[in-house]
Amino acid sequence: MNKLEQLKQRSQVVADTGDIEAIRRYRPQDATTNPSLLFKAAQLPQYRALIAESLAWAEKHHNHTDHAETARLAAVKLAVAIGTEILQLVPGVVSTEVDARLSFDTRATIDYARRLIALYDQAGVPRERVLIKIASTWEGIAAASVLEREGIRCNLTLLFSFCQAVACAEAGVTLISPFVGRILDWHKADSGRDDFTAEDDPGVLSVRSIYHYYKSRGYETVVMGASFRNTGEIEALAGCDRLTISPQLLQELEEDPAHLAPGLPTQVASEPRPATALGEAEFRYQLNSDAMATEKLAEGIRNFVQDQERLETLLQGQLMGHRETDAATNP
Repeated sequence: MNKLEQLKQRSQVVADTGDIEAIRRYRPQDATTNPSLLFKAAQLPQYRALIAESLAWAEKHHNHTDHAETARLAAVKLAVAIGTEILQLVPGVVSTEVDARLSFDTRATIDYARRLIALYDQAGVPRERVLIKIASTWEGIAAASVLEREGIRCNLTLLFSFCQAVACAEAGVTLISPFVGRILDWHKADSGRDDFTAEDDPGVLSVRSIYHYYKSRGYETVVMGASFRNTGEIEALAGCDRLTISPQLLQELEEDPAHLAPGLPTQVASEPRPATALGEAEFRYQLNSDAMATEKLAEGIRNFVQDQERLETLLQGQLMGHRETDAATNP
């Protein structure tokens, strides 16, 4: 067996892409998208029909004079449309992200998540096959706690610190996505080192710590390592509940016939849970005390917002072009 086949025996492999063709090739259990991936996908020719359908739907459900708002609505519909297409290829679930501009607004995050689930329901997709991706801010975790109680399962993303992981577990979220590669990026820049191995990779060590904490204390929240920079990081975390991997690294694993590294331990000794839950003040203090996590969380939100806005600009441009064509055809 190649390394990808071996990895699938120990972890659920998730495709970190919105590219239908890549998902069809690597046959992952689940798939996950984000604004950056959707922006890239929207530029591929195979998505033109979905974009046209999303724009038509948005025009039907919104005031035609506000082009920006129509494009925002079309972006929501497109995310669900691509997610629905992906679910025809994977047996598990797809993750669809809440607008990152709402990362510090609990109520708006809840409302956006409900809208996504409603659109999936209209497309005939049961909520059990969808994970709502939310940034791991205090407000995002609070929103996820409410949504989980409603039966809307959540994937807490942009997770860089131990306190974020603890708060997510205590909130009862379905899944977390700790970002391995982005943690490594920060430490490389901060230390000037460029020789980290899989065994001293700060991102790998962070996920190992979180995984041990969850398993030793009986938390059911799934740990899904994300944002990998190389296959060494992936191998070091083999055995993690799930691993979301880009098509490029999936290909490298598929082409490698060697034996997969040992990865995570299969058994963890039981330890007691904390007597009291992590409160907001302590959460914010711990996050603030972690320079890497504070900087990468803020950067991640900014980048997702930027790509969300780029996607909406692309959709707005297509909307305007479509209307100009209609005007010329029907003067």
